[in-house]
Amino acid sequence: MSVLEIVRWPDARLTQTCAAVEEITPEIEALAADMLETMYAAPGRGLAAPQVGAMVRMFVMDIGWKDGKSDPLVCINPMLQEIGEERATGAEGCLSIPGVTAQINRPTQVQMVWTGLNGGRYVQSFEGFGATCAQHELDHLDGVVTFDHLDAETRAALIAEYEAQ
Repeated sequence: MSVLEIVRWPDARLTQTCAAVEEITPEIEALAADMLETMYAAPGRGLAAPQVGAMVRMFVMDIGWKDGKSDPLVCINPMLQEIGEERATGAEGCLSIPGVTAQINRPTQVQMVWTGLNGGRYVQSFEGFGATCAQHELDHLDGVVTFDHLDAETRAALIAEYEAQ
């Protein structure tokens, strides 16, 4: 395993839609292990494949590890199956846009389906921060970053803050 370089905005790879993972190969398994190591080292709670330059539909997340409740997930070809009606606005950071926190409005509950490294199909509901993290990482697989959720004025101000670092 190794820590990979995290792609930073405005790298064009962060705006592209990723290709489905057709087969779980040793390369995919190694990428997943490297992504988990990279996420923990960053330190983050989620990391999508395009954030390390791999243009495939896979992300890793572990929403509880910073609180001593580690539960790493490797999500291959994830999709939202259900989206709750309740929404909330919360602060989101991104490993590809370090130093910037944006207020993003998202559904507070989602149900996601994905394939695991063992080839099994998983379905899980996420609420609160877990729902936010899953949606944030899914956005990356579709070429969407936090800036894309903002109105023009807020976006311009946060981009200026980011570029001033």
